Amino acid sequence: MTEGEFDRADDTVWRSSVAQKATWISAGVNLLLTLAQLVVGWLAHSQSLLAHGLHSFSDLLSDFLVLFATRQSAHPADAAHPYGHARFETAATLILGSSLVLIGGGILWDCALRLQRADVPAPIEWSAFWVAVATVLAKEGLYRYLAAVADRLRSPLLLANALHTRADAASALVVVVGIGGALIGWPLLDLLAAALMGLMILRMGGELAREALLELIDTGLDTAEVQAIRQTIVNTPGVLGLHLLRTRRMAHRALVDAHVQVDPRISVSEGHCIAESVRERLLATHRDILDVLVHIDPEIDGQSSPAPGLPTREDLQRLLTPCLDDWPPLLRMDLHYLDGRLEIELFFAARPTGAVDVDALESRIRGVLAGRESLRELSFWVRVAP
Repeated sequence: MTEGEFDRADDTVWRSSVAQKATWISAGVNLLLTLAQLVVGWLAHSQSLLAHGLHSFSDLLSDFLVLFATRQSAHPADAAHPYGHARFETAATLILGSSLVLIGGGILWDCALRLQRADVPAPIEWSAFWVAVATVLAKEGLYRYLAAVADRLRSPLLLANALHTRADAASALVVVVGIGGALIGWPLLDLLAAALMGLMILRMGGELAREALLELIDTGLDTAEVQAIRQTIVNTPGVLGLHLLRTRRMAHRALVDAHVQVDPRISVSEGHCIAESVRERLLATHRDILDVLVHIDPEIDGQSSPAPGLPTREDLQRLLTPCLDDWPPLLRMDLHYLDGRLEIELFFAARPTGAVDVDALESRIRGVLAGRESLRELSFWVRVAP
């Protein structure tokens, strides 16, 4: 494991630890608020406070969902998940966004039902009002804390949970307005405020769910990020061009696929070295990148693969072997598939003896390969044994 991979492993463990601490704090606050709202709501005859207590209970479920997702996403890559487990966060974000949509829709539905009814609500006590105010303040403080942690970790899941908390604070504000309106004799104000908060919560949930879905369908990074990645690649020594660049998000990180163009006559090992240089530069320069796959293409204008029908190495070995019976051992045969045609280079251990020479061999090979227009050039290199 390289130093960079160690750093990323340590970063993953640290992120998981910080995220779980923040989520446990959120769970503790939500548990206290849930109990207070349910008990006081029942004693003070406040249906809105009781309803909000049930809403806070749903926040508890969300907190435990975040705990599960952050723990799972911290696991290293394995055979079943070769890219890691980061998308557990994405799936949890989608669930949280969907839950906000349901909560917002539920508030709107409840407002519609209450408008159809002509029930006279029971008198509400002031204790319900003060608990509702305390809930707003506690939820807003918790939102600011979770949002700061989410920004520090660049975690969409924690941000989703923070927004969920703010949505709960907004709905608690609806309870404050509703209870206050009831206390001074304006019960209709509760329904109007509830409808407005329902629309806000519905919008928040829709945006979160949309972002999670975009990630799950492998939407690429934005134009500025892609351009920065492209510039890093083309500035790498040995890279002559960039044939293809694809990106996609993996929770707070990104995956990159790049087809880079290099000199077509360099060795495979040099091409691999250039590919590794591209990968290391991207990982060092762009900290949000999780992994990079680099494919090497020969630098050919508009063409990165050989034309169909060209003979393979096995085909050429079968055709040329009879021509080399009276020649020294063949050390190496290099093939260059360039511009839709083929160049052949042959390397021998020593010069031939007797009347057989390079010109005669070339003439013999050209006769065997006659009629193959795709064979552009034959190059013969002779290495003399010491």
